[in-house]
Amino acid sequence: MSNWVKTILFLIGSALLTHWIPSSFFRNLDTMVHEFGHAVVTLALSGQVQRIELYANHSGVTLSAISQARSWSIIPVALAGYTTASVFAWFLFSAFARGKQQIGFLVMIAISTISLLLFVRNGFGIMFLIGFIALTIIMMAIPLKWLRNFYYLLLSFLCLEESVFGPIYLIQAASRNTRQAGDATNLALHTGVPTMVWAIIFTLFALWCAKRAVQAFLGRNKWPRSANRESSAYSYRD
Repeated sequence: MSNWVKTILFLIGSALLTHWIPSSFFRNLDTMVHEFGHAVVTLALSGQVQRIELYANHSGVTLSAISQARSWSIIPVALAGYTTASVFAWFLFSAFARGKQQIGFLVMIAISTISLLLFVRNGFGIMFLIGFIALTIIMMAIPLKWLRNFYYLLLSFLCLEESVFGPIYLIQAASRNTRQAGDATNLALHTGVPTMVWAIIFTLFALWCAKRAVQAFLGRNKWPRSANRESSAYSYRD
């Protein structure tokens, strides 16, 4: 069976599995990472991040200001959201494959803490981040390895699913109204490349990252492990 077929089956299975498990709260992790990507690239290109807002329906917005002289930087900022989310999902599975779930947890906590302190300003977003950070710290401290792994994989599967289906929904949005397709619309306005093309590019990149994530997960037993290592065990609205 080819890796692409495995990836598609894996994504379908992930979608079914995660929809059977009460997971609405945790789906905001992918949104947070997406908006964090926008914010970091904005700052890296000398822009100003005014605030990030996270909403209960798993959507989010990054409000930022970019000088007219550097208007070209809108392009990498718009690219950053979906690409960051896709790479993050790949990272989570790669860490799991190497038995380094603790590093994955620490990265989640670090991104959440930075977002809470510097960017997120709306009520739901603040409550989500406080709750997520607290719960993740508790799960890291629990001595039951199977429970830690379950929690880690739940977050990983959700991020993988959301990172792929998000761009797919973007294609649907672009087919209905090219001016209401989030980052793809912003990129179309500043590059002249059609909105649908950008939505497809985001989707293809997400699928490529998903394939790498699946390869890491299915090939996790190939990684060497030490005896004491854990086993696998402007504004943008999206």
